[in-house]
Amino acid sequence: MNRDDLVRLRRDLHRHAEPGFCEIRTAWRVETELAGLPLTLRTGAEAMDLGDVSGYPDAAERASWAERAVAAGTPADRAAFFRDHGTALVAEITGDRPGPVWGLRCDLDALGVTESTAAHHRPQREGFGSTTGRMHACGHDAHTAIGVGLLHRLADRDFPGTLRLVFQPAEEGVRGARPMVAAGVVAGVDRMLAVHVGLDLPVGTVVGGATGALATTKFAVEFTGEAAHAAAAPERGRNALAAAASATLTLLGLPRHSAGETRVNVGTLHAGGGANIVPASARLTFEVRGSTDRAHEDLRDGALRAVRGAAATYGVDVAVEVTGAAAGTVPDDAVIDLVELAVEDAPETAGHVLEFRRTHTMSGSDDATLFMRQVQDAGGTAAYVLVGGGNPGPHHHAEFDVDEDCLVVAVDVLERLVRRG
Repeated sequence: MNRDDLVRLRRDLHRHAEPGFCEIRTAWRVETELAGLPLTLRTGAEAMDLGDVSGYPDAAERASWAERAVAAGTPADRAAFFRDHGTALVAEITGDRPGPVWGLRCDLDALGVTESTAAHHRPQREGFGSTTGRMHACGHDAHTAIGVGLLHRLADRDFPGTLRLVFQPAEEGVRGARPMVAAGVVAGVDRMLAVHVGLDLPVGTVVGGATGALATTKFAVEFTGEAAHAAAAPERGRNALAAAASATLTLLGLPRHSAGETRVNVGTLHAGGGANIVPASARLTFEVRGSTDRAHEDLRDGALRAVRGAAATYGVDVAVEVTGAAAGTVPDDAVIDLVELAVEDAPETAGHVLEFRRTHTMSGSDDATLFMRQVQDAGGTAAYVLVGGGNPGPHHHAEFDVDEDCLVVAVDVLERLVRRG
């Protein structure tokens, strides 16, 4: 794939942005772009364990996005397949001689951001702004195009070993990696990579291994009490809202940790039925994050104690669901060294003199780390590669975009990395 092909695909995906687990047209586009290549493609249960998904869109929402996908050109049978069996894909291509098994995660989903329609915003100006009410405001359209482009580049099979491309749904909210790990998609991988463009880095910058991403767990909590008349018989009620409010204040007051930085955020609280009714139900969503495993795990355990303690205090029942999770980033020097050698092989790409940096701090969280940790725990190595995108707006912003030269930089570096073996 040359630059024009990469740009064409990236813009098509950008225009038809879809949310997590509903990337139906996106999955079909990946499937069609890979048709005819000498690879194996896993979809459905072979790519994602739907029994291990939290917060999965209901049938009506998936059907709505399937209808949109068909209206945008997806064959009805393929839209139905991805609607019913999940949007994850795993493509594997094997070289013509022995070598390592590489894994590469590329994410598919868009954000619930309405894209800017300002005249200076390039997708708007050049006619590929999103038409769906969602937006690729974090570069996942670029990541998908990079993964497809890399597979096309390696179609000659002139490399040692194997490359396994993991096209992951629902990175936003760190929901999609866990069910793919449960399906065994990175079993046997020796070197696991993820790729991300942007990060406010200039085009031509290549980072061998991101650091600083926070381990996180995200929760949805349901408090269930008993309704009663707030004046006539308040003693007969069990106040779910009071329990949720008490839990909120305790969560936000959890102490810092000496083992690393921590974050707690309560995102939503919905409850009640009327001013004169003791609330019988309340739903709370929150997240915890930590810069080290110990800080994260201790904070997570303290948060669960806070939630259950509040429920016990007010005599209500509580159900806790984990809706997302990610590990911290711990890149391996051996992989960073290999990325550096790949950059040195061709220090100028797409008209840019490449600048290599060993590490760069990446705030936030990304569940690509679950793939990385799975491989590392099995004795392999991993790193999260960053490629500067020259983004004019910050990530998750209505004016986010990338300089499309970054697509070529990423594919060129990753191709040389795999061909080196």
